[in-house]
Amino acid sequence: MSFLGSAIKSSGKPVTGDNFPLFNSSKQMELQKYTKRAKPTVSPTLAELLMHVDDAQNDASGNNTPVDHRVLELGYACSSLPSSQPFVLSFNNLTYSVKVRKKLALPFCGEGSKLDSNEIHSKILLNDISGEAREGEIMAVLGASGSGKSTLIDALANRIAKESLKGSLTLNGEVLESRLLRVISAYVMQDDLLFPMLTVEETLMFSAEFRLPRSLSKKKKKARVQALIDQLGLRSAAKTVIGDEGHRGVSGGERRRVSIGIDIIHDPIVLFLDEPTSGLDSTSAFMVVKVLQRIAQSGSIVIMSVHQPSYRILSLLDRLIFLSHGHTVYSGSPGNLPHFFAEFGHPIPENENRTEFALDLIRELEETPGGTKSLVEFNTSWQARKNPRNDFSCKPNLSLKDAISASISRGKLVSGAKNDSNLTSSVPTFANPFWIEMIVIAKRSMTNSRRMPELFGIRLGAVLVTGIILATMFWKLDNSPKGIQERLGFFAFAMSTTFYTCAEAIPVFLQERYIFMRETAYNAYRRSSYVLAHSLISIPALVVLSISFAATTFWAVGLAGGLSGFFFFFLTIFASFWAGSSFVTFLSGIVAHVMLGFTVVVAILAYFLLFSGFFISRDRIPLYWIWFHYISLVKYPYEAVLQNEFDDPTKCFVRGVQMFDNTPLGAVPVSLKLKLLQSMSSVLGVNITGSTCVTTGRGILVQQGITDISKWNCLWIIIAWGFLFRILFYFTLLLGSKNKRR
Repeated sequence: MSFLGSAIKSSGKPVTGDNFPLFNSSKQMELQKYTKRAKPTVSPTLAELLMHVDDAQNDASGNNTPVDHRVLELGYACSSLPSSQPFVLSFNNLTYSVKVRKKLALPFCGEGSKLDSNEIHSKILLNDISGEAREGEIMAVLGASGSGKSTLIDALANRIAKESLKGSLTLNGEVLESRLLRVISAYVMQDDLLFPMLTVEETLMFSAEFRLPRSLSKKKKKARVQALIDQLGLRSAAKTVIGDEGHRGVSGGERRRVSIGIDIIHDPIVLFLDEPTSGLDSTSAFMVVKVLQRIAQSGSIVIMSVHQPSYRILSLLDRLIFLSHGHTVYSGSPGNLPHFFAEFGHPIPENENRTEFALDLIRELEETPGGTKSLVEFNTSWQARKNPRNDFSCKPNLSLKDAISASISRGKLVSGAKNDSNLTSSVPTFANPFWIEMIVIAKRSMTNSRRMPELFGIRLGAVLVTGIILATMFWKLDNSPKGIQERLGFFAFAMSTTFYTCAEAIPVFLQERYIFMRETAYNAYRRSSYVLAHSLISIPALVVLSISFAATTFWAVGLAGGLSGFFFFFLTIFASFWAGSSFVTFLSGIVAHVMLGFTVVVAILAYFLLFSGFFISRDRIPLYWIWFHYISLVKYPYEAVLQNEFDDPTKCFVRGVQMFDNTPLGAVPVSLKLKLLQSMSSVLGVNITGSTCVTTGRGILVQQGITDISKWNCLWIIIAWGFLFRILFYFTLLLGSKNKRR
């Protein structure tokens, strides 16, 4: 415990602006008069936040004694007073290259005509980058487009495969494992990936339910969210939906702050941001960086990339790294920029923006024959002269494990990590058990669906319209040979329609893909929780669609079986919707584009219908295509409803005089048909009259080649297909959403 923390605890008084001047705004204004860059170690908002959010262990045990979070520290300087160990993220000699195929220009075909050759060469994106970022500071990575800013952020955030990235990344001198980094850090992407129909408060609350543990009460989670809303300056927009192209919502700057908020809800030790000011006006950009400064001062390491900061933003930054084609051309504080370029021979004019001058000079040097080689070499010598390497002027007294545990005891990582000596247990991989994650995911999805009822309404309307058209087209079919063919056509079209209507679900996951990748990359929830939750919440909608279609068509068409037949018909349609939606969901995990997804789904479903046994019976399918017949999703519901309709040995579908239907003799008089039957009886030795039953329902099933699987087994197979595709969807998420560069 720090000296200051001890003083607070012994006084027994709450930390307020009156009894502790660091939190008094008027006192802060007085301090700013004397120093240009005053650095309070914690923001007032976060201090208030941590006073309200008690430790998860005390909440679980019922102990309401306030926890001393020890959020106030005197500084980082070495002293005899006991103080917390500040975190220092060091990276040394980071090198990353990718293999690219060289393009060859075709002669006499113009400059734009190029072909890929077999010659492959390496392109270096990061070349021996070193530096460090400290707790309480903002480190900014600058450079022109293509300089390697985002690549460096990805390298530090463990978003590049280990076998591709060379160099070392340490926290307080110890190698930082990827699993631990995912837990104690957060990554804010350049794009604002948010659910458009959730409000700002709901978005942050769902993030809190994912990141903060079940042992923390709902009241304290809400207090955390409300304090964070104030810290982010989003109070006026708290009840406003995020919005998208079709729905008016918050402004661009507010969206960016919400994106930051959902990743800092658990108070990470390290925060990475990829161009958080991109696309914002100067005022919004300044407000975003001001928020980042408060986050850093609350005890976090903030590392961000920025394209071209304004003068006001530059005043908030603590460390800068300028990159040019993957090389470091400057590394240090903003205050040293004038000295650096003055010694390089290009002094910065007094009234000019330092970063703009530096970026312009770098761009000019890049266009020269020698490039920025001279500047890179000068930076190396300048760094060696001005900043001799001594790694830590104060060697850390605590191991990384103890430093993180101490940080947790001060209120850091309020995601509920326990304060014990075991780092693995003190920093859990996931904040909640999987069933809690499932509940939160389902709740969020249903909230989105409830705010956009038109999506389900359109799908229900399509099913009802299809059912009404089929009901009127196949109204009250009879049991004649012609009625048999019409029944077969109805079943084939109805079963294939259930699968085609499922194609509308393709955009659902594609719209959530990158939100899902961002949330699972840093352990907000498990992939299995996402798959199970979305599987369960899809069932009520499928039940409604199935009942609507079955009730619209069963009695109107005149299908057999009565109430039990209707129940099985409904179950078959429901199973078809289940298998179809699972199949489409699986494909959406493989195909990343909506139009390509629709093309693939429509083509595969057409093949399923072709090999289902309707157009050509199983016995007539070529042997080399029979495997496709058995993997056809349409085969099993088609055979199930046919057996439900025709598997009745007492029901006759073709009698004596009906034998001539659908033949050239079908138009002759009935008397002549009876004489023909008498002649056939004398030849065959079997008495066939005009009312003799020639074909029963079983005979129709034999003619269609439907004899190998019972209708209930067909139903179970359809359901099993649905589960199989959900499992395959999980593996596509597991293997295809690593979100790492190779």
